[in-house]
Amino acid sequence: MSTNPKDLLKMNNPWHLLATGFGSGLAKYIPGTMGTLAAIPLYLILAQLPFGWYLVAVLVAAIIGIRICHITSSDMKVHDHGSIVWDEFVGFWITMAVAPTVSWKWILAGFILFRFFDMLKPWPISWLDKHVEGGFGIMIDDVLAGFMAMISLWFIGYWLGF
Repeated sequence: MSTNPKDLLKMNNPWHLLATGFGSGLAKYIPGTMGTLAAIPLYLILAQLPFGWYLVAVLVAAIIGIRICHITSSDMKVHDHGSIVWDEFVGFWITMAVAPTVSWKWILAGFILFRFFDMLKPWPISWLDKHVEGGFGIMIDDVLAGFMAMISLWFIGYWLGF
């Protein structure tokens, strides 16, 4: 019997498929980064929405993400396994909410900033990551990293004149 939590995933299960970012979180190395990369094509689709609908879509993705992450982590019997990357999707989409236009400069800067905050986990992200459990715990640190990256992206993007 395998002790690898990934072996408990079933990619025909829609919760697992979404939680793993359509399989991007199953990458052998840097699954969070791969999940964030996989969020970009969906961002390009979401960015076509009017701003208010974009925010609604991201809010719905975050709320449903609590359930997606909770079910999948329970099935894997591990809290916040690296292959669960739906939280990276949502965090990146939050970051990109301030991008006034879809351009490679905004996307690259948003990607780098989100990964920076998600990996470094400055306070209070680190506290939330260690003290909040379940699906909400999996989502909240990336949501906050997304907001910190979004604020940074706004300052950097406008300062550099993207």
